[in-house]
Amino acid sequence: MPLSLDPELAAVFAASAGDTPPEPLAPGDWKTWRDSVAAVYPVLTSGLDRPEVGHQVFSAATRDGAQIDLHWFTPSGVAGPTAAVVHAHGGALIAGEVAHFAPFIAQYVAAAGVPFLSVEYRLAPEVAGSTLADDVYTGLTWLIEHADELGVDAARIAVMGESAGATLAATTAIRARQDHIGLARQILIYPLLDNSDTPLAPHLHAFSADLHTLKHTAWQLVLGDAHTDDAPATIVPARLQDYTGLPPAYLEVGELDALRDETVAYAQRLWSAGVSAELHVLPGLSHGWDHFAPGISLHAPVHARRVTLLKSL
Repeated sequence: MPLSLDPELAAVFAASAGDTPPEPLAPGDWKTWRDSVAAVYPVLTSGLDRPEVGHQVFSAATRDGAQIDLHWFTPSGVAGPTAAVVHAHGGALIAGEVAHFAPFIAQYVAAAGVPFLSVEYRLAPEVAGSTLADDVYTGLTWLIEHADELGVDAARIAVMGESAGATLAATTAIRARQDHIGLARQILIYPLLDNSDTPLAPHLHAFSADLHTLKHTAWQLVLGDAHTDDAPATIVPARLQDYTGLPPAYLEVGELDALRDETVAYAQRLWSAGVSAELHVLPGLSHGWDHFAPGISLHAPVHARRVTLLKSL
């Protein structure tokens, strides 16, 4: 039986496509993708505001002397010290901002009672190399330094991200291990982990061709001409050789996602190193499905599982 989209998800995509399907994304065209994210996400999050969730913006200095914003989302009626999450948004390393994802973050905060620090990291191609990962790591170290005043238990901090945000969550976990910082968990939602030039499986073309193109565009902008095997694990998590001592992981990906195989491979390497990894491969789902189709039947149990995970920190 061939792989196929969940019928409810397929109906959502069909309704949003209209009569004229969009043109395939051209290799290297980061500007069209960035403009698309900026246009689509305000529509996707319309009406999802959670006014009971507090929102403050702090500033932190990065290793290269820049100032980045750190968005602090807090639940109401929760006394510290609490667990906390350092979060990085998606966007293929070249698009998105915290404001686009804030309503989704607020949903987690309200449901789990756990505050989130979402990092306004800089994007490629304006920056490249380790800068994006450095920005998110700055968010982690800033939170640890300010844990007492924010009512956070520094021993119960997790890192979390979606898609490219999961790239940066994973690199933050790797760097935290290097610096002997213990993390409670790494939560990687349909993560972008590997820059290998692997062809897309034929059965995924109908569902993930644009994502496959976007993945290679993103890595080219971040890494330039750096050879696949030479890319450091603090930029490309899948280049890591030794997985021992990493924090326990939660990984989730759709079976129709172009990032499926690299997600499964990452979980296998964690297991081989004796690291606990909870892996979910969701049948009938493609990349970003939860943002585009929050009303389908599969969404509620998956979201509830994520919330339960956050509550357990």
